[in-house]
Amino acid sequence: MPPAKKRLRNYDHLRTRAAVLAQFAHVRDAVRTLTPQQLAEPTRLGDWTARDLAVHLAMPLAGVSRGLALPEPPGPKPDTTLLDWAGGTAARAGRVAEATAALRADHPDLDALYAEVEERFVADVPATGTGDRLLTTPAGAMRLADFLVTRTVELVVHTDDLNDALGLAVPYDRQALAACTRLLADTLADRAPGGSVEVRVPPFAVVQCIGGPKHTRGTPPNVVETSPLTWMRLATGRTSWTRALDGAEVSASGERADLGALLPLMR
Repeated sequence: MPPAKKRLRNYDHLRTRAAVLAQFAHVRDAVRTLTPQQLAEPTRLGDWTARDLAVHLAMPLAGVSRGLALPEPPGPKPDTTLLDWAGGTAARAGRVAEATAALRADHPDLDALYAEVEERFVADVPATGTGDRLLTTPAGAMRLADFLVTRTVELVVHTDDLNDALGLAVPYDRQALAACTRLLADTLADRAPGGSVEVRVPPFAVVQCIGGPKHTRGTPPNVVETSPLTWMRLATGRTSWTRALDGAEVSASGERADLGALLPLMR
């Protein structure tokens, strides 16, 4: 029997574009107020300082422009879908670190860097169209609309890293947080297909996963529920399943409602 086809959620290209710009604006407003002392502070990302992280937060937009500047990949179909993207982030980490270091060396003025990448993004991704164009990305050829969804994940995750490092309260754009939450929830459902556990991340996502008796009506016997930010932290390894349970940041009921072995989904 052939494997079931992956179910891909549809995202509105223009709403995602607006969400990317809105989250980037929140980051830019915060970064322009940081002092040299704050920028030298450590982060939870290995040996990266807050300055390294701030530089990296320009790359989600810069990567879109860089991909669109290259010739469109051949063929009518992408190499990589949204559900494939998260699984390859660890393999790309070394190249990302090198690119961040190079960008930092070339752009000591963070505000000028942010202005440059935002201006290019706005010019390269017009507020019209369908987002069906293919572009070259580090993960392979992707649809522009799909790659923009991955940019919301990058921006939301690293905004949270910046808030954690410096005790800030940089806000999360609702649509960016929604897209990030849904992609990570769908990734879990794809990694652990089944219908025995219902994972709820209100108000943005509900998915079923893990093989076993399928739930169809009434209250599911196995339920996991958490907030969007906690889900993002679990899915990206910023917190552990045990820690989230102990801190009452996630509720899990039912003998199958244990996601510890499946997390994180990306690193």
